[in-house]
Amino acid sequence: MSTHPAVYRIEIGPDHADQRIDNFLATHLKGVPKDHVYRLLRRGEVRVNQGRIKPHYRLQIGDQVRIPPVRQGEEEPSGRPNLRLLSILEKQILFEDSGFLVLNKPAGLAVHGGSGLRFGVIEILRALRPEVSGLELVHRLDRDTSGLLMLAKRRSILRELHALLRAGEVEKHYLALVRGTWSGGTVNAPLLKNHLQSGERIVRVDLTGKEASTQFTRLASSKNVSTLPATLVDVQPITGRTHQIRVHAVYAGHPIAGDEKYGDPDFNRFTRDTFGLQRLFLHAHRLKLSKKGLSWEAPPEEALQSVIKKMTGEKL
Repeated sequence: MSTHPAVYRIEIGPDHADQRIDNFLATHLKGVPKDHVYRLLRRGEVRVNQGRIKPHYRLQIGDQVRIPPVRQGEEEPSGRPNLRLLSILEKQILFEDSGFLVLNKPAGLAVHGGSGLRFGVIEILRALRPEVSGLELVHRLDRDTSGLLMLAKRRSILRELHALLRAGEVEKHYLALVRGTWSGGTVNAPLLKNHLQSGERIVRVDLTGKEASTQFTRLASSKNVSTLPATLVDVQPITGRTHQIRVHAVYAGHPIAGDEKYGDPDFNRFTRDTFGLQRLFLHAHRLKLSKKGLSWEAPPEEALQSVIKKMTGEKL
C-alpha cells in the first residue's frame, strides 16, 4: 500500500479529453475504492482549474487536475468479478470490433460500481478484456433498466461516438409499460437534477432545468382489464438526460410499471399481482448508428415477454 506524499497536478492532454473525471480518477488511482473516489469529488478535494466539479464533468485539453494525497494499493473487496458475472456478461455481447462493443445489459446490474456496489458493467468488461486499456462507457442505463449499451475500446472512438450522440445521430428506442390508456405523443419538459441529503439522486421537471424531449408511441393496450389499464409504448429519447424517460412518463400522467422511485405504488402493485411483473418495465430494445450503417435489436427478457403476453394475449 502506498500514499501520495503531497498534492499533485496533472495537465490533460488529447488522450483524456472528453473523459468523465470520475472515470479518469478510477483509472488513474489504481487500487482506490470507488466510494472513496466519489467522496473526494463531493468534498472538493479533487479540483479542476482550481474549481470544484461534479463526477460527470468531462475533461478538456489543458485542464489542470488537482489530486490530493490518496492511499493506493488497497484491494477492493473480491478484487475481481466472479466467474458467474463474467460468464453472464460475455454471453450478452451482441457486437464487437476493434473500436467498440454493444451488449444487452441485464436488469439489476449497474453500469459501474460505487455507492456500495462492488462491480458494474464497466468493471466486469475490463476483467473480461484486460488487454483493452481504454474501455469506457459511451452512454448509460439505469441499474434497473435492461437493454442495449455501447462501450468504446479506444479514446478516439469514444470521442467519435460522443460527437454522434451530441449531434443526434444515435437513435435509441425503449419499450415501456405505462399506466392508463395512452395514444402517446411528444413530451417537452426541462429536467433539473437534485441530490437529497441522503445522497440519493432525483430528477424533477423544473423550468430552470435542462431542455429535454421524449417521443412516446403506442404499441398495444391491455385487454379485458377495466380496473387499471396499461399501455405498451415505444420510447425514443430525443435528448439524453438522467432518468428522462421515467420522469417524462410521470409528467405525462403515465408512470412506468415497476418504477419504485417515480412511479405509482398502486399501479406497481397491480402489475405485480396481475401480470407478475417484478422489475422496472423499461428496456432499451433498438439502437441505430445511421452514419455507420449499423443497428441492433435486443428483444426483452422472457419475464417482460410474459408480461406482454398476459397483457395483450400475444408476444412481440
